Parts: sequence; C-alpha cells; structure tokens
Amino acid sequence: MLAEQNKQIATQWFLAFNNHQLENLLALYHENAQHYSPKLKLRFPETMGLIKGKEALRLWWQDAFDRLPTLCYEVIKLTADNEQVFMEYIRHVDGEEDLRVGEVLQIENGLIVFSRVYHA
Repeated sequence: MLAEQNKQIATQWFLAFNNHQLENLLALYHENAQHYSPKLKLRFPETMGLIKGKEALRLWWQDAFDRLPTLCYEVIKLTADNEQVFMEYIRHVDGEEDLRVGEVLQIENGLIVFSRVYHA
C-alpha cells in the first residue's frame, strides 16, 4: 500500500512539473529536502550538483520554468516500493534534443526528502 502511495506522489510530481505549478511541486517535498542533478552542477558549479531545502528548490525550478517555458516530461515508467520511486522519463524542450532521464525520489512520511537525477 505504501508503494502505491509513493507512486501517486510521483504522478502528482509530474502533473505539477508539466503544468509549471511551482507551489504544488514544492508541496510534495519536506522542508529540508535535498536534490542532486547533473544540470545543477553545470549551471551552478558552486553547488556541486546538490541543493538543500525548499527555498533552493524553488529558485532552481523557477529558473528552469522561466528559461525553458516549453519544458515538460514524458513518463516512460514509474517503479515504486515503500521508500522510493524510480521515475524514467523523457525531457522535452522546444529547440533541444530530447533527453532520457532517470530520477529517484526518496520518500518519508508522504514527503520527498531526497531526489537524484541521472541523465543518459
């Protein structure tokens, strides 16, 4: 049952992200959540790819939504257990080559506490 709830969190994550609903996206995260992404490391090298806390997440995603108004993700597969969800998706941005992505959401008490992005 917890695995199904975690899968639902991932589904809500995609809905919020694809509609660029920042507050709905942030509501899925714990206040002290951490996020690692190779794109973070490239865009903001001082982070070494890791940001911590909702305010950092807010700044990161707002920047992405502002710079990439057509950014959206196409879900390929969601695999969930009682503690995490593995999400496989394709990143679409007009004018850029599609990018295959894997991401793991670690979930505790119904909130994402850590996420890690893997690019193909």
